[in-house]
Amino acid sequence: MIGHVSMRSVQLWIQTNHEADVQVRYAAVESELELITPVHRTRQESAFTAHVNLDGLEPGTRYNVDFVIDGEPLKESVEVATQVLWDYRMDPPAFKVVTGSCAYINEEAYDRPGRPYGGGYEIFESMAADDPDMMLWLGDNIYLREVDFQSYSGFLHRYTHTRSTPEMANLLKACPNYAIWDDHDFGPNDSDGSWVHADWSRESFKAFWSNPSYGLPEAPRCISTAFRFVDMEFFLLDNRTYRVNHYNKTNEPQVLGQDQIDWLIQALRKSRAPYKFVVVGGQVLSDAAVYENVAQFPSERQQILSRLEAEDIRGVVFLSGDRHTTELSELTLANGRKVYDLTVSPLTSGPGHARDEPNTLRVEGTYVEQRNYAVLSFDGPRKDRTCTVEVKGTDGTSLWKRDLD
Repeated sequence: MIGHVSMRSVQLWIQTNHEADVQVRYAAVESELELITPVHRTRQESAFTAHVNLDGLEPGTRYNVDFVIDGEPLKESVEVATQVLWDYRMDPPAFKVVTGSCAYINEEAYDRPGRPYGGGYEIFESMAADDPDMMLWLGDNIYLREVDFQSYSGFLHRYTHTRSTPEMANLLKACPNYAIWDDHDFGPNDSDGSWVHADWSRESFKAFWSNPSYGLPEAPRCISTAFRFVDMEFFLLDNRTYRVNHYNKTNEPQVLGQDQIDWLIQALRKSRAPYKFVVVGGQVLSDAAVYENVAQFPSERQQILSRLEAEDIRGVVFLSGDRHTTELSELTLANGRKVYDLTVSPLTSGPGHARDEPNTLRVEGTYVEQRNYAVLSFDGPRKDRTCTVEVKGTDGTSLWKRDLD
């Protein structure tokens, strides 16, 4: 899998099926100079995974990459490209992001009895066929089962089983992959900060994803991070580590916690990106106070929106999952700034039913009740960038398309 990519570096991930020595040979496409990384040993305690960093690269350059396992190169190569150094030199290049949430992969021996919950795995092939420049996994990227919760090896098994899905292979190596989590890849259903094995959640997440970093200065236990891709900025939040569920009576309910909110507002205020994507597992903007929507936490939701308005932050788009339905919500703040929440769900899990929910902010014609994913396309000159959202079905057929203001 390709992980985080910057102008100077590329993070790569691999999983072997036994302890092995892993190296990467790489060379710029137009160069004969081949380099090789130090040896990384995959070990059983991390499910035989390895993260290999390619550093000291040149911006805007394509590299051919070959994994070498115990001295033998794999038959298939991967091509990666560093980000372009466009600042003060040219208009930012156009690019595309694919995104979605809720990827349930059946495993009959450990699934609940009855009709299989997962299906339509070919959606990952459709996403790869869109030739994306980046993939954002919006949480519930695995579904921990009852058999998995009681051991760290159960977490590693669930990740391994999901990551071994053949239809997923091309997407993992087509572009950089970034991820957040939600309840099903954090712990039991609707899990919160009381989950006693959050250390297992964090360590397994870090073993199988290759984000730029994990944790914030004032909130080190979370998995939050941020990065810039071309001219857009992405703020990946943790809605589980500090959560106190809304039904608590003597503990103050919260989703993100004050430290994470303070960091987010400060980072958004500092950002010069035309669009600022706040990536979080559950719906923030929907005003339907149901299930685990942030509307169930009215004081935290109101604080976030009030501070966006007070700081006059423009171009904020929440990207959320969780709901097993897709919709676009839109809110115009009192200062005239628009805020969006694009919920994209599910990828391969069973579709849900939320059409009759009282979300007064839903944009007409954007509700989808089937397996789907979204494509975000960015284009235009530096001072007039456009963002087009297109939601597609499992086979890549367009379901709706909108431009964001």
